[in-house]
Amino acid sequence: MPTAIVTGASKGLGQALSVGLARAGWSLVIDARDAETLDVAAASLRSHLSPDSDLRAVAGDVTDPAHLAGLVEAAAQLGHLELVVNNASSLGPSPLPPLARYPLDGLRAALESNAVAPLALIQAAAPLLASAGAPRIVNVTSDASVEAYPGWGGYGASKAALDHLGAVLAAEQPGWRVWTVDPGDLRTQMHQDAFPGEDISDRPEPATVVPAFLALIDSELPSGRLRLSQLDLVPTGGSGS
Repeated sequence: MPTAIVTGASKGLGQALSVGLARAGWSLVIDARDAETLDVAAASLRSHLSPDSDLRAVAGDVTDPAHLAGLVEAAAQLGHLELVVNNASSLGPSPLPPLARYPLDGLRAALESNAVAPLALIQAAAPLLASAGAPRIVNVTSDASVEAYPGWGGYGASKAALDHLGAVLAAEQPGWRVWTVDPGDLRTQMHQDAFPGEDISDRPEPATVVPAFLALIDSELPSGRLRLSQLDLVPTGGSGS
């Protein structure tokens, strides 16, 4: 069975995608910063694993190099690694401040979480990925990386950096699939934090986009930046191995 690392997997899109991968037969290494929340998510996730699959839950912060090494070590214990999903993200200050008043420490933190940490995980995982038949990277981005939304300058800049890192990595690693994926607005805690006090119930649940993610992971679509809503992919139920 193939193995995936999914960051930020205790809730929201990361949790939904982990459930989808488990149901599709993947073994998983998942993380989140809060150990208690991660344990609850892991306990639920185990019920979706196939008999030949396994799960490792490693609590920690993706900006901590020791934590990233622990994720890769957990994957190595499972024997191989075919997929890394860089889903963990930091919104930055909330409510969202304009750039003229944006705290620079907050910008540095967003860049560290949303651009530096994903690359650090890819670097740490590269030896394992290189031994896979068809290694895949999914970097979760946002339309804020390409659109000028007031208040979204810090978060958007960090995701724009992630977009470019993915594009260059794909050029440097032509044998890999490196997809930078914009899933669209979803009903997540981070999206609620961006709009404190507002009703975001009109946004779709994260589970609604999981079939498209699974179809992408199972596909041979070329590397690139993708808007999930524009893809015409049909899930095959395969493992992507």
